[in-house]
Amino acid sequence: MNFIKNQSIAVLFLIFSSNVVAQTFSPSSGNDFWRKVRFGGSIGLNFGNGYFAGSIAPSAIYPINEYFSAGAGLNFSYVKDNNYRATVYGGGVLGIVTPIPQVQLSVEFEQLRVNREIEYYGITVSDDFWHPALFLGAGYNTGPVTVGVRYNVIYNEDKSIYGSAFMPFVRIYF
Repeated sequence: MNFIKNQSIAVLFLIFSSNVVAQTFSPSSGNDFWRKVRFGGSIGLNFGNGYFAGSIAPSAIYPINEYFSAGAGLNFSYVKDNNYRATVYGGGVLGIVTPIPQVQLSVEFEQLRVNREIEYYGITVSDDFWHPALFLGAGYNTGPVTVGVRYNVIYNEDKSIYGSAFMPFVRIYF
């Protein structure tokens, strides 16, 4: 009787241990994708005499290989001045080329929804529209931080929400 009891315990132990082994992580299980994703973004804050501007722009990139990365991001900004108020939100996609470790080239397309109100002599004018931008950029890369400048190739001085086609940037990805 002890022999059967010991054999039963041994069989149960083998079945249980094989299930435990079956639950171990395998790199080909698809979870490897999320281990390679790098998260980052930016936060901005600016205020002064009757002026406030704040923004948050989280993003994530996936390294396709040692030279190419692709990603996406979100953007939210709020601006309030004496007679001006704007809420800007949207998203974009990003492609990064790193020909050598110190140089980062990028292309970004963003589509932003702009809701703004301007008050002129007691009359409030509202404006809601979509604003696209296509940036080509170049920066100096120092590991997780890249500092550079980008240029909006579809910039239109009369329609843009940006003050200039050129914009400096700081990218941080962990």
